[in-house]
Amino acid sequence: MAETVSSDTVSSEKESWGMRRNAPEKPEFTEHQIKLMDKYGCIYMGRGEEKYLYLTFDEGYENGQTGKILDTLKEKGVKATFFITGDYFKAESELVDRMVNEGHIVGNHTMNHPCVPDIEETGKIEEEVLSLDRAFYGKYNRHMEFFRPPEGAYSEKTLKVTSTLGYKNVFWSFAYDDWYRDKRRGADYAYNKTMENIHPGCVILLHAVSIDNAEALGKIIDSARDMGYEFLPLSEYIP
Repeated sequence: MAETVSSDTVSSEKESWGMRRNAPEKPEFTEHQIKLMDKYGCIYMGRGEEKYLYLTFDEGYENGQTGKILDTLKEKGVKATFFITGDYFKAESELVDRMVNEGHIVGNHTMNHPCVPDIEETGKIEEEVLSLDRAFYGKYNRHMEFFRPPEGAYSEKTLKVTSTLGYKNVFWSFAYDDWYRDKRRGADYAYNKTMENIHPGCVILLHAVSIDNAEALGKIIDSARDMGYEFLPLSEYIP
């Protein structure tokens, strides 16, 4: 992967990813968001009406649920993408082995989980991404191809830096506040929240620390398939 970017001036103003939900229709994004995502080839939502879903999980730390999630994905024959940090890579080697060996995509969530647009020096942004990639390559002899910025925070500068390094920036068109370890609302809540908001081309973000998500996942997959949806890996993303 390349390790330098051109010196063209681009905005370093921090932006936070979000959308206006419009269930059961697709969510709405601003013209500015769409223009920037298109300019840097980002993944956030398929535009067509084909009933494809892309399942992604963020892994900042382990809460005992990822093994269950992997079991469900294996049982249902679904390939997902797991975005991991450097700490996760070091601490949860057996789970990362399972992700790789069972055919899932392991994406880059930075080495230290910083708010990337707050980093002023281009070289430090690069190192947050490349240091994790080097560790991953050293073990699995493959590079990471997909990047999700922590907190969904980005700037045009960070999009340019990471895309120049060879990454596809991955955002989402459905997520909810599921990252709390101590805020259980039950599997039915996770199921209903997800099913109310899926749409053709939906990039689903779930946090793997959620017990609710782990318990609801099998039912989510079955119900989505009953509705005619097909789960595709990000490597088969259709913009």
